[in-house]
Formats: sequence, C-alpha cells, structure tokens
Amino acid sequence: MRVLLLGGGGREHALALGLAGDPGVEGLIAAPGNPGIADVAELRQVDATDPAAVAALAVEVGADLVVIGPEAPLVAGVADAVRAKGIPAFGPSAEAARLEGSKAFAKEVMAAAGVPTARAYTCEDAESTARALDEFGAPYVVKNDGLAAGKGVVVTEDRAAALAHARECGRVVVEEYLAGPEVSLFVVTDGEAAVPLLPAQDFKRVGDGDTGPNTGGMGAYTPLPWAPTGLVDEVMANTVHPTLAEMRRRGTPFAGLLYVGLAITAAGPRVIEFNARFGDPETQVVLALLETPLGGLLHAAATGTLADHPPLRWRGGAAVTVVLAAQNYPGTPRTGDVITGADQPGIIHAGTRRGPDGELLSSGGRVLCATATGADLAAARDAAYALVDGVTLAGAHHRSDIATGAVEGRITIPG
Repeated sequence: MRVLLLGGGGREHALALGLAGDPGVEGLIAAPGNPGIADVAELRQVDATDPAAVAALAVEVGADLVVIGPEAPLVAGVADAVRAKGIPAFGPSAEAARLEGSKAFAKEVMAAAGVPTARAYTCEDAESTARALDEFGAPYVVKNDGLAAGKGVVVTEDRAAALAHARECGRVVVEEYLAGPEVSLFVVTDGEAAVPLLPAQDFKRVGDGDTGPNTGGMGAYTPLPWAPTGLVDEVMANTVHPTLAEMRRRGTPFAGLLYVGLAITAAGPRVIEFNARFGDPETQVVLALLETPLGGLLHAAATGTLADHPPLRWRGGAAVTVVLAAQNYPGTPRTGDVITGADQPGIIHAGTRRGPDGELLSSGGRVLCATATGADLAAARDAAYALVDGVTLAGAHHRSDIATGAVEGRITIPG
C-alpha cells in the first residue's frame, strides 16, 4: 500500500512514524512534510488546502490511501476531491468536517443527538455576548466559531477580556464553564463502526500549573490512571454513536477521526468540543503505544470495512510528550534559530526546517516534541524530560509539570 500523508507538523511526524512502521505500507509520501518526516518518507510540495492539487498529487504518486492530518484541508474539501478520483481518504468530507469548522454547528448536532455538553449561545454582537456572559457567570468561556489553530478559546475571570475576544472573533459561542479534568478521546470511524483509541490528557496553557494563555498544546500523556472505570464505554454510548447517527441522518456521514474533547465533571463526562482530526500533541503519545499496524487501521476506516478489522492491540506502560516551544510562543514566535540534539530517537518535529547548509532551524511556535515511553507514567515522564535536556534551542521554553499531577495522584474529579 502506498500512502500519501498530508501535513507537516508534530501530529504528522507521529503519523508518519506509525505508518512507516506498518509492514503493509510499502511507500510513504508526505506533503509538505518536515525534516523529521523526511527520514521515513519521500517529501513533495503541495498547497494542502487546494483540493484539486492534492487530488492530482495523489493520482501522480499512485496513492492507495491519503491520510489528511490538519483540519484546514478537511474543511476545504480535500477528502471529497481525493475520493472523487477513486482513492480512499482518511478524513471526513467538508460537510462532516463542520463538526470542527463551526462550533455553532457542532452544538446544533450535539443538541439533536442528545449529547451531554455545556449549555451555550451563539452570539454575533456585543449585546448578545454580554447577555450570555451574564447568564453563565465567571469563569467566562468564549470560543471563536471558526478554525483558530487550537487557540480560539478564552477561559477567563475577566469579563472585559471575554468581551474583547468576542469582538476580535466576530461570531462566537459562549458556554457555561465545565469544572473537572479534561480528556481527549480519539475515535476511528468509517461512519458506522467506531473504534476508540486510548484516552489522553493534554496541557493547553503555556505555563506550569495551567497558567498563562492557551496554546496549541504543551504536552500530553496516556493512559489516565485517574479516569473513571467505564469512561470510554460511556462516551462511546452517550456521545460518539449518537453523533455518528445524527450525521448519517443529515446525509453527511462522518468518516475519519472524531476527536472528542471532554470535561469529567461531577455529573459525568461532558463534551467540550469535537475536532475532525487527530489532536496534537496527544497523537504523539497515543500512537506511541499502538501496536496494531496504523496503515491497515486507517485504510479500513477509509474503505468502510472497519467492522471487520481485528481488535486493537496496545503496548503496556505509558507515554509522555513534552513540547519545546520557541521564544515568545504563543505570541509571534522567534524563528530561524539553530537546533541541536533533535536526532535523538523520540524527538518529533513540529516546527522545523533545513537551512541553506543543511542545519536544522526552528520555523514555528511549537518546535519539537520529546516523546518517550516507560513501564509507568513516572518512568515515561522522566525519559521524556531526559530527551528535552538533550536538545539545544536558544530561547526555547517548555512546561516542567507534564503528567506530574497524574504521577503524584493529585488529579481529582469534582463531586
């Protein structure tokens, strides 16, 4: 099987490693890829949000499967264009990708499907936003309705800051705050059958102790020793299957990766958001423990044969990833700095490029992910931070508390 992987971030490097490790994948092409992906795949250039260009490339390279990593190409209709060429694509149609592309649409689907989630209002002006904020009270939760690269959400005690974010975004969803630890659950689906992966937890705030502004994610770990027994079964029954059924009812079945972002509240799991693709950096830890060949799993979802796929196999132990971010991230990051130590096994490239003399340079906000496994969370955490210590990047910063609360048994569920 020849696979074309679309994207060039940390998520895609993790996917590339998984695909390259599948004996059934005989050729891996990535567009545009990154220097880390270049070690396991042939790199090609393409405008990832141009459906016709991606479909043409898939035909040119003789792809048997196209795996679409980022959300923007999905919302742009890349999966539709690839399928129109008769090539299986892992990723939802543009219509189904609206579950991520519009927070308001996702709330509408959740309501129709009876999915447990926060109460919310869609607001397009200052007056309606102010009313919603006053009804729910602090902490205020304001979400950009459209795509925002993981940084469109503001959770704040400051009403003026919440209003300012709404003004910047235009159309927003204002929600009641859900108290409780957060969980990311990835579900592989062909629109009918659905297979959950290991739940993970990521860290959105830039600073230790969940301080500072939101980011695209500063680290993650799996499994979750504190998660309630039966959590995944409950979410599959009350959220995933009803949502897939509602999408089928609308004539826009969702096939690909349904990302369910959850808060584990005193009343049980509640959906914070849906995404239409693998999350970053949770993908790095979940795939590190997946023993089942990745290419075969994604191909089954892309071809409607997931119900016939064997049960997933998982490695024992735990996985932790720590993100190294560029100076000033999540503001405008400083780029172009030389990186050393990124050739260690377990270092996943997220924002890197090659300089004119072949040197490795930073090219984005989240630059590298130090990903390690271990017999337990403590061992995996220590190994991940040992990888961090082996990397040199001027001005870089990272959180020092990834998975610490879970290791120390300090994560509690309200109630």
